[in-house]
Amino acid sequence: MRLCVGVLIVASLLTRLTFGQSPTDWPQWRGAQRDGRSTETGLLKQWPEKGPRVVWKVSHLGEGYSSLAVQGGRLFTQGNIDGQGFVLCLKAEDGAVVWKTHPPQEDAQYKHQKGNGARGTPTLDGDRAYVIGGGGDLTCLQTETGKVIWSKHFTSDLGGSRPGWGFSESPLIDGDRVIVTPGGSEGCVVALNKLTGEIVWRSSDVPDKAHYCSAIVVESHGVRQVIQFTGGGGKKSGRRNRQRDDNAATPNTEKPESEDSGGLTPRVVGLDAETGKLLWSYNKPANSTANVATPIFHNNRVFASSAYNTGGGLVQLSRSDDKFVADEIYFEKKMANHHGGIVLVDGFMYGFGSGGLICQNFETGAIVWQARSVSKGSLVYADGHLYCFGEKNEMALVEANSKEYVEKGRFEVDRGDYPTWAHPVVAGGRLYLRDMQNLTSYDIQAK
Repeated sequence: MRLCVGVLIVASLLTRLTFGQSPTDWPQWRGAQRDGRSTETGLLKQWPEKGPRVVWKVSHLGEGYSSLAVQGGRLFTQGNIDGQGFVLCLKAEDGAVVWKTHPPQEDAQYKHQKGNGARGTPTLDGDRAYVIGGGGDLTCLQTETGKVIWSKHFTSDLGGSRPGWGFSESPLIDGDRVIVTPGGSEGCVVALNKLTGEIVWRSSDVPDKAHYCSAIVVESHGVRQVIQFTGGGGKKSGRRNRQRDDNAATPNTEKPESEDSGGLTPRVVGLDAETGKLLWSYNKPANSTANVATPIFHNNRVFASSAYNTGGGLVQLSRSDDKFVADEIYFEKKMANHHGGIVLVDGFMYGFGSGGLICQNFETGAIVWQARSVSKGSLVYADGHLYCFGEKNEMALVEANSKEYVEKGRFEVDRGDYPTWAHPVVAGGRLYLRDMQNLTSYDIQAK
């Protein structure tokens, strides 16, 4: 018995150490560390006039805003095909479908007037994949075959409430747990046993609604913490965001049909990863319409940002005995990141805010430069460069240069009926761009 337990512990440690460590893998939302950074090198420093060489293009993903997870020469994503929601596994070499699985929950075919299909990206953990559909179906599958191992539903099983644009979260794996955000009065964030789906804890002192962010897990002052954006909770707030925001996809007056903040204040929260207990919260970067961008953690500091006339702020986490405090260092309204994420490189943040792409000093908040670039979009970092994908289907290669904006190539992608919200992925010397049912693989390796 002791030997078996020892083997299980070693296996668990090896899983933690090896998960996503290959530079050719992108095993979850925003990469191995959820920071939008690839460790790959040897990539093109300048693109040809029409962009990198297209390796292949397929149009069988179905509708959806899900990005990609990449592991072991396979790609994993989600999409609505013929009105039904599927998790798909493709070959990285040619985009051919290896398997596709319809999750067992009844509303796994999420539909919405702003675009059908799942919003969340699969999370890969060894031989298992964890996915969340737009309607709230959480499914654990075998990566090799697509066989369903277990499933839960955010509303019927976990008492959550679907936000107006659908559940958009990508599951977070922390050791033997999968952490998700169904929202609800029983606790906004939930940790489940990743092998069985059984509840380990709920954040019962955070009875907030879910929004559209994917959480991170960090170590601060000796305590492992889950950091997440919520859609409302805590004390009442009279502030309403009704002004038009040029950085948003729609005016702020257009609320999701099922969204109702009820005067509750959305916030960024830090939870004890072992118990789900609330350690600290920070309200200022949140808005009542859509909190999407994953926070950034560095040196016991957290930066969080949202659009809709809001902006971003940095807090310093400090600890006295068992109590944590989040003290604001600065707040900058221009870094109003809507959905495209922010990356931190050598002490500077890059992200789309009011007026386009912004370079901002992480420690001081000073804005170094702004450039229209590809207007509003998403971005990832690899090999000294930013891969910027505008929601109007322009793709640009930009130096991660803290002195000035330097563009190293740009091309256009065929445009569909909806804005392009699936984030780009750099993995295995390839750039992957998704626009609804279309997925294109580009060769970005330097020859």
